[in-house]
Amino acid sequence: MPNARIGLDIGGTFTDVVLEISTERFTAKVLTTPTEPEIGAMQALDVILKLSGVKPSDVIEMIHGTTLATNALIERKGARTALLTTQGFRDVVEIGTEGRPDQYDVQLIKPDPLVPRNLRFEINERLDAGGNVLISLDKLQVKTIAEKLQQQGIESIAIGFLHSYVNPTHEELVAEIIQAVLPDIPITLSAQVSPEFREFERFSTACANAYIQPLMEGYLKRFELLRREKGFNCPMLLMLSGGGLTTIETAQQFPVRLIESGPAGGAIFASVVAKRCGLNEVVSFDMGGTTAKICMIDNGSAQTSRSFEVARVYRFKKGSGLPLRIPVVELVEIGAGGGSIAHLDGLRRIAVGPESASAFPGPACYGRGGLEPTVTDANLVMGRIDPEKFAGGDIKLDADAALKAFGSKISKKLGISDQAAAYGVSEVVDENMAGAARVHAIESGKSIPARTLIAFGGCAPLHAVRIAEKLDIARVVIPASAGVGSAVGFLRAPISYEIVKTQYQRLNSFNFDLINLTLAKMVETASEIVKQATKNTTHVERRAYMRYVGQGHEILIDIGTDHFNSFSAETLRQTFDHEYERVYGRSLSGLADIEVASWVVTVATDSTPDINVHNQSSLINSKQIVMSKLPPRDVFDPGQKQWLPHNLFSRSELAPGSEIQGPAVIVEHETSTVISPGYNAIINTFGDIEINRR
Repeated sequence: MPNARIGLDIGGTFTDVVLEISTERFTAKVLTTPTEPEIGAMQALDVILKLSGVKPSDVIEMIHGTTLATNALIERKGARTALLTTQGFRDVVEIGTEGRPDQYDVQLIKPDPLVPRNLRFEINERLDAGGNVLISLDKLQVKTIAEKLQQQGIESIAIGFLHSYVNPTHEELVAEIIQAVLPDIPITLSAQVSPEFREFERFSTACANAYIQPLMEGYLKRFELLRREKGFNCPMLLMLSGGGLTTIETAQQFPVRLIESGPAGGAIFASVVAKRCGLNEVVSFDMGGTTAKICMIDNGSAQTSRSFEVARVYRFKKGSGLPLRIPVVELVEIGAGGGSIAHLDGLRRIAVGPESASAFPGPACYGRGGLEPTVTDANLVMGRIDPEKFAGGDIKLDADAALKAFGSKISKKLGISDQAAAYGVSEVVDENMAGAARVHAIESGKSIPARTLIAFGGCAPLHAVRIAEKLDIARVVIPASAGVGSAVGFLRAPISYEIVKTQYQRLNSFNFDLINLTLAKMVETASEIVKQATKNTTHVERRAYMRYVGQGHEILIDIGTDHFNSFSAETLRQTFDHEYERVYGRSLSGLADIEVASWVVTVATDSTPDINVHNQSSLINSKQIVMSKLPPRDVFDPGQKQWLPHNLFSRSELAPGSEIQGPAVIVEHETSTVISPGYNAIINTFGDIEINRR
């Protein structure tokens, strides 16, 4: 019986689906249905089943990721949520920290908290930093508040008390009392969703989880029902922001961990490509219909973090969004996708995004009622896209509608041609993405030019070489199945779960018995969650966030898996001093004590090996320049600022070893790759397009 696996990625514009069976891979794209994403998902599954000839009963596993949680936070379309917190800390989520995205802006705009002040309730209770009770919980007050919540039509509740990460007893007692009055209302405990110090970030994460929980729970239940009715009786796992997979039950309890699921799948995909091509330093570039994501990958592993921001008020500025403390693949995301809308700003300059035309009405050229020019419209006007073969011919594009959109919104106002307006839009969006990559590299302490750019997503191959020119990158790789890269990445991800917990320790007074007990409980909890999804062998990784006493930021240290003993403090000290010197160029060894802020435990299975796709198995040992069987097409080249004839190639007809000289366009079902003059491309043994500056 066939053993097929499906990866399903719901984006803001397209829903991507990948089916792998033995050494064959089938891929498809359909437009997302924003109001009912489960409908578009089922349409995608219908398409892939028809394409592959596989029956639902032949599928043994389905991996799913979605932008639904992200969009709900950005668009503020979550549940009516209440926050219960310690007396005197009602306004923590509004005050935030002393950090400002722009310290000189006297009219600074901060993101509004997800829970308005009238729905934030103070409860008389207090713990000290060690988790000891200073003020006992007022249970009668909690019951009174529960009745108020019932009257106000609250749909979800977040509970966040001071120092509950050390002792969650008060949060758990409040949840019991509230649940007795409101048994159908979901409750999020900050001690469960983010058991770390720094109450602003912890409360913000708890509020975000509660805010999207009813929405995500409802969606997952509806989709699960539809796929079961269709005959998919296999398990379904959800992609997490940190790069692992988990069960539907865990996803429903902690939906905040799904927020960056799609980009995380893309980073895994790029990591797999980097490993198989032997690339140690990579820039991952994922550009879809709504956003572009950039991630640094070193030695086959993407950068990770335990915090990030969502819904930034200022596009590229840290501190202007809602902070979330969850494990996440570290990347920069900007509103630059195929559907990003172009417009003139207050100074009559061309600007692009972050607003998107999404799937409906979509770019003007989709002919679905969109009137605003987008990046896709610009690519069509510049000749990069064949209007008859877009998305494999499933979507016919209207070039006249694209020209009309540019004429009414940009060209006539600037007194330039529609083609010049399209060129301007393309250059602006490319520079935005290149600029974001430069900033991200600087913030990460890394260099860009020596890296290889791995580009994927439906729109990235159209822009990758031009961005490489701007970044002085000499090599670009467009992987096989690039148009649905995130969905392929889902199928490579391990089943895993990560727990981060604050248990403060100074090495001069290290309590190894307490830490051994804490870590053992964390391993047990994470293992139970992973075992719900798989019976495969797992491995444990333990790390610690450490710093010198008096510092405000930590670095992550691998602490091994051995039990701590009386000699462990000195071992930790030496490990930290060595890593600190590697990162900062010097250490403070002997000048200051060292402290551990938080402990990290990850339980995971091994990653799923990449498949050797059947149609890539016949190799050509020697390079040979191939001639196009298709008539050339004039494409506007931004580098030379003129129209140039580009040879056209069908990717499905290019065997490994085939060499192509730019300028050229390689067309495939989900995307097209534009090769600029001055670059050559070769198809490698894995079917990837390797583009090199000549």
